[in-house]
Amino acid sequence: MKILVIEDEKDISDLLKCSLEAEGFVVDAAMDGEKGCFMGRVNNYDLIILDLNLPKKNGEAVCREIRETGKTTPILILTVDAQINSKIRLLNSGGDDYLTKPFSFEELLARVKALLRRPKTMTKEVLRIGNLTLDKNKQTVCRAGREIYLTRKEFALLEYLMRNQGIVVSRSEILENVWDAEADPFSNTIETHILNLRRKIDKSSANKLIKTVSGRGYRIG
Repeated sequence: MKILVIEDEKDISDLLKCSLEAEGFVVDAAMDGEKGCFMGRVNNYDLIILDLNLPKKNGEAVCREIRETGKTTPILILTVDAQINSKIRLLNSGGDDYLTKPFSFEELLARVKALLRRPKTMTKEVLRIGNLTLDKNKQTVCRAGREIYLTRKEFALLEYLMRNQGIVVSRSEILENVWDAEADPFSNTIETHILNLRRKIDKSSANKLIKTVSGRGYRIG
């Protein structure tokens, strides 16, 4: 799952990016409201973490402009203002929840998970295709009862393929949803990770799940 962090304090932005990636999320970051608003409007994210006080464009304006595009992506707003009127204003501008600074990462993570559990973004935590099982909460993958070790990125790639079972996903779609915005689109990293997944998941099984669709992308199922 992919999260956009719009936060101008580099220490906080770096901490959130590192900590969320350790939880298995793919994270893009923007350091000002103008860039963050553009990324939030043109890209698809599962959740946006938005600081209220930003250079170039404040969080309230960013939130409103993202909502004006019709996107219903959950938005968690970070603010130093604990006044009830300010909180009401934030929610009325299109925010789904708010968190007052300073905050603990554990509380932020709990808010993130709660927003992702809401019906409009609800996703299965355990995915199954044949005898292949991926458990998002436990961060485990098993095939025919045998647990398979995957790197963090291999796990994210497999999860994306499994959530799109039977659908051909292009290289650009994989790059957008599994890698962050800094990824080099001309590298062979996707092909390398697909090769590693095949070696770990399909090598010892007669039923090969991960298929290449020539000229179009990859499909699982």
